Amino acid sequence: MAASTGAANAAAADLQGPASAGSSMDSPPIQYSMILDHLIGDKRTAKDLSPGVMGGLGAPHKSDEQKMIERGMESCAFKAVLACVGGFVLGGAFGVFTAGIDTNVGLDPKDPMKTPSAREVLKDMGQRGMSYAKNFAIVGAMFSCTECIIESHRGKSDWKNAVYSGCVTGGAIGFRAGLKAGALGCGGFAAFSAAIEYYLR
Repeated sequence: MAASTGAANAAAADLQGPASAGSSMDSPPIQYSMILDHLIGDKRTAKDLSPGVMGGLGAPHKSDEQKMIERGMESCAFKAVLACVGGFVLGGAFGVFTAGIDTNVGLDPKDPMKTPSAREVLKDMGQRGMSYAKNFAIVGAMFSCTECIIESHRGKSDWKNAVYSGCVTGGAIGFRAGLKAGALGCGGFAAFSAAIEYYLR
């Protein structure tokens, strides 16, 4: 009985042996170099690294109103108005500060020995602050507008835009006093703009 059982097991092993050998020949084992080709080699597939896939939040879709607001804020007119307002505030503060440290504020030219009243001092400080505010506002608007136009024309955003804009602004302001003053204003504003750009960048 035991002999017949052993013979049956041997026959089953003989039948399974060639089948398993044939299957191993049909599917060769995966080599390490093939795995590397699929991971870091030429056969590597590109992955989508969008914020949603990486676990972050995707960029929301912008409406037409938002796009219009962005275009308006990037326009030269908006930049010029913003620079004008900023220059007005900065110039007014600077004018009031210089008037506050000036010992001749409020003095009457006809009677220099007369002590000015607080009202006269405040009036003189307000006038000087307003004068500085207007000048700073004009310079800021001219500089910002010309820089935006030059940047749009050149298609580049670098330090040269500020230098060209400073030359145009300084030349336009100084040209009222003559050609020489215009040339000096152009060179001075251009050099000042270049120094500011070098310091900021």
